[in-house]
Amino acid sequence: QELLDEGRIDRLHLQPVNRGKGAAIRQALSMSTGDVVIVQDADLEYDPADWRQLLEPIVDGRADACFGSRFLGGPHRVLYFWHSVGNKLLTMYSNMLTNLNLTDMETCYKAMRGDLAREVILPKLTTDRFGFEPEVTARLAQAKARIFEVQISYSGRTYAEGKKINWRDGIAAFWHITRFYFAR
Repeated sequence: QELLDEGRIDRLHLQPVNRGKGAAIRQALSMSTGDVVIVQDADLEYDPADWRQLLEPIVDGRADACFGSRFLGGPHRVLYFWHSVGNKLLTMYSNMLTNLNLTDMETCYKAMRGDLAREVILPKLTTDRFGFEPEVTARLAQAKARIFEVQISYSGRTYAEGKKINWRDGIAAFWHITRFYFAR
């Protein structure tokens, strides 16, 4: 609310009940009007300064969507080994079903053409919680979107700093990947 009051943002939409990340992103996409939309988690593990490289392939007309990858060599905070292993397994499984070759399907830093997001992807999005990442990846692949990946910086948090994802979320992600593959 403070940013709105200061004139630093144009609109603010608060959901009266926390329905999860996927529901919030669906709401935001339905309200979007821009040529390009960016999805970035609000916890600032991802640096907003990386927007330029995320937007470049789309603005240049080389891509319909662009994923920021934490595994392509950008600066990053070294954290949990098992999170890295889980991410690689989830990405590999998603790649097998979508026929993509992403390095970081679970990245929370994605951009896509606004018209693609609103007209093709948004009508098919169904997940309310953390299934958004595998779902949007599957929907983009099904739409035959041209997807780029660019390196980004990443400053992950520890559990003491507020990280909430755990092994149950990894199991759920495998289910989401499978579900969205068959839900064409």
